[in-house]
Amino acid sequence: MSDVYAQPTTGVDATDMNALARYTTLRMGGRAGRIVPGNSAEEIVRAVREADIRDEPVLILAGGSNVVIGDAGFPGTVVLVRSRGLRVVAEDTDTVTVRVEAGEPWDELVATTVTNGWSGLECLSGVPGSTGATPIQNVGAYGQEVAETITGVEVYDRADGTVGRIDAADCGFAYRGSIFKYSDRWLVLSVDFRLARSPLSGPVRYAELARALGVDVGDRVPLADARATVLRLRAGKGMVLDVADPDTRSVGSFFTNPVLDRAAYELFRERAADLGEAPSWPCPGDMVKLSAAWLIDKAGFGKGHPGPGGVAISSKHTLALTNRSGRAGTADLAALARQIRDGVQTRFGVTLHPEPVLINCTI
Repeated sequence: MSDVYAQPTTGVDATDMNALARYTTLRMGGRAGRIVPGNSAEEIVRAVREADIRDEPVLILAGGSNVVIGDAGFPGTVVLVRSRGLRVVAEDTDTVTVRVEAGEPWDELVATTVTNGWSGLECLSGVPGSTGATPIQNVGAYGQEVAETITGVEVYDRADGTVGRIDAADCGFAYRGSIFKYSDRWLVLSVDFRLARSPLSGPVRYAELARALGVDVGDRVPLADARATVLRLRAGKGMVLDVADPDTRSVGSFFTNPVLDRAAYELFRERAADLGEAPSWPCPGDMVKLSAAWLIDKAGFGKGHPGPGGVAISSKHTLALTNRSGRAGTADLAALARQIRDGVQTRFGVTLHPEPVLINCTI
């Protein structure tokens, strides 16, 4: 995969290799102080150590698909994670454990697992970005989360300067989160996944996917069928990178689905009573998850809703905020995100939170 998503990049100086917009799927972000590629775990660690010794701020950037970088850029060292490869580190009759380098493109990994008859990641097909980013976000889609298959994460600990492994139980996996998301202490170098040896998917949990496959929730389908159907569904929502489709100049879902306690949920139901029954799902601890896409739409922000500077809600999915013009700035995107967040809060009393990592910008 090229370091640059599209050349020439609209609105970005094609000769400026330090323009961070070149390295993000949003095609937004100002200049970096300097950019250092890391083609192996050793190179990545060395680059971070050297920057730490100089007391420079460090930004780790891989696929650039889940990060929003401010127009002022990043004043320190940006380390591009470009390590590649996977290998089997354990196996038995029923399972195989693969160790995957942080820079391995995620969808290429998923395609490999499907081809090899390894079940557990197939519903995460088409998710952009790198493998090393998946434990940070506890990436999930269509009923699967990486926390279900990750057994451990190899990290560089910047606090004590050592490389070690954190078992999955100690990663603090939660809905779209982990101990890695809000701390720059640990740098993910590789990830171990334990997958089932099976030609069939895991039980299909997501109703939309089950309908598209023509099966019941809980059924299993051939891995290739699950992958192809997920890719088709994601493409229909502008969630598969396509340089010809301005709806894919995004970070995917911009807001997480809010999770409310029972009292907050009942208050929400009162405020939304005129709209019928809102989509919701029970969560552990008597919590309830709502659909951020439904909230955004019902608060008056439909598909294609425009923002300043050429940003807009995707024409295909209300959860994606897009740089449709290719020339918008991060400030424009942040303004649209604030408008949506405040509109949902005013209408429903529910606060939306951004899913991507925000670098030198706020909403």
